[in-house]
This record gives sequence, structure tokens and C-alpha cells, in this order.
Amino acid sequence: MAGTSALASSLCLLTISPSTSFQVTVANSSGGSALPPQFNSLRSSRFRAGEALQGVTYRLLDLSIPRPPWFAVVQATKEGDSAEKRRRQAEDRRIYNKSRKSEIHTRMKKVFLALDGLKKKSERSHDDLLQIESLIAEAYSVIDKAVKVGTLHRNTGANRKSRLARAKKVVEIQLGWYTPA
Repeated sequence: MAGTSALASSLCLLTISPSTSFQVTVANSSGGSALPPQFNSLRSSRFRAGEALQGVTYRLLDLSIPRPPWFAVVQATKEGDSAEKRRRQAEDRRIYNKSRKSEIHTRMKKVFLALDGLKKKSERSHDDLLQIESLIAEAYSVIDKAVKVGTLHRNTGANRKSRLARAKKVVEIQLGWYTPA
């Protein structure tokens, strides 16, 4: 066993990078099935390094040293180039969509805060309402762009726009500037 003696001569360290997937196999050298309880969930599991064990260093077994009747083997598997590219693209899309959704949330929050401020003001004018309408127009624009590029479903976009319009209408009714027919 030339491979065994080469492994036995040195102790190796394996560092798992985020792009490496690996498989953990818990084996029993005596052929039995008696394993410590902490290895029951790892009997034959497949992990992605980025999910659970990223950046952890694993000690490969030195086969010349006597081991207990059970041992763990960490086997690295190569991820295909197309899978790696899809993973990169998905991460880029996730970041892009997250920033768009955050902008939508911020614009909507500004509108709701402005409407609350208008309700609490003692001196109200239609100019205040015009400022709020410009905020609503900006929010509508951001929502429409998110729907156009696929960040939001069109029904979700319509729901968000409806929430803004309803909130404005409720404030107008409370202030007496609008009477429903």
C-alpha cells in the first residue's frame, strides 16, 4: 500500500473553501455499526462548504496511527464549471434584488412617515400634499422598475402601489379634503 505509507508519513490539513463541496462519510473500521452518538447524523451526508462548515480546517487521518473502531473521512468533490457559474450568477442576482427591495421599502416608509406627519400637523396646506404626491410618484417609479426587471411579481408591485394610494386617501378623508362618493 504505497498510498497508505505516503499518507502515514505526514499529517495533512484540509481547508474547505466556499466554492468546494464535500462529502463526509463516517466509517467503522471493524465492520460493525457502533458509532458515537455525535456521528449518527453524519453517517453519509453531503454538505456545501458555504452552508455549514466554511473556513473550517479538517485533519486528514494519518493511517499509521491506531484509531478507534470508527473514524470520519472528509472527501472533497469538485463542483462543475457551469454549476459554479450559476452559483455566482444567483449570488449577483440576490444582491441586486435585495438592494432594489430595500429601496422600495425605504421609499414606502418615507411616504408613510410624511402622511403621519401631515396628520399630526396643526397647519396643513395643499402644498404639503403635493410634496407627498411627489414622494408617492418616486415610490411608484421604483416599484414599476422592480416589476419590469423581475425583482417583484407584478401583483406584489400592484399591491404595494395600492397600499400607498389607500394611505393617502385615508389621510385626505380624515383631513376633509376628499369625500368618497
